[in-house]
Amino acid sequence: MGFPDTTLCSKQLEEIAREGRWHVIRTVTQNAVGHVGGPLSAMDLLVALFFSELNIDPKLPDAPNRDRFILSKGHCAIGLYSVLAMRGYFPLEELNTFDQGGSRLQGHPDMNLTPGVDASMGSLGQGLSAGAGMALGAKLLGKDFHTWVMMGDGEMEEGMVWEAIYSARRFRLDNLTAIVDLNGLQQFGWPREKGDRFDRSEPWAGVDLNAVFTGFGWNVIGIDGHDFAEIFASFDEVKRNRGSGQPAVILARTTKGKGVSFTEGAYKWHNGVATHDELRMAARELGQNFEEVAP
Repeated sequence: MGFPDTTLCSKQLEEIAREGRWHVIRTVTQNAVGHVGGPLSAMDLLVALFFSELNIDPKLPDAPNRDRFILSKGHCAIGLYSVLAMRGYFPLEELNTFDQGGSRLQGHPDMNLTPGVDASMGSLGQGLSAGAGMALGAKLLGKDFHTWVMMGDGEMEEGMVWEAIYSARRFRLDNLTAIVDLNGLQQFGWPREKGDRFDRSEPWAGVDLNAVFTGFGWNVIGIDGHDFAEIFASFDEVKRNRGSGQPAVILARTTKGKGVSFTEGAYKWHNGVATHDELRMAARELGQNFEEVAP
């Protein structure tokens, strides 16, 4: 197996994340389809995983002992595809085919099409159950790989998620780690009696998720999801947790649309297509060359 390059420093990973954010907004703009806010909020976590944590080899995407990763919030697929391309699973140029007929890079991850995708996702709430199944299978077969599942905070309103949270502790799945991308915004939320049709703010306002997960028997790690030092520290805690019988959850506080001024903290950029001028602005803010890659 090709282990990740643990020599990459935070500065290098920050640069990779800036490039990844550029691939997201450029690809969505070029193809006039896709999501922006969620992929940008998750980018630092994805880069840290695929470049410095997961036991994977892009040349052997189906290696039986590889670590597994599931993007449960499957609508953020372009974020995952951008990282997979930068990591070498397929050419960067293939991002240009995103969500087109015949492409390996569909709007939601498809494990039958895309190298590096371990589970097909689309309907929200399913990823943690799939991950728990993989982790349990590894236990039963005596395999040492670790399973990681990234979920959205809005997605966690699905009841199926909580069945998996309960079951994972009962099966002592200390080889399972959930990452919750707590970006605090969702496309639609609870209905309001007056005003805007939906309350899109903070899906878990007033709920102590740390206490809730702790009550379910999980090892809870809270971090700033854009601080690589804190991300790495959480990964170290996950390693120390192995053998405890506790699944782990990383509650990563993030900013939706992180890295681009006009998308940060704006629910309307859950999905959206940038204008020519906005794309140029994004390139400048992310330190990327607009002229070479603009459609």
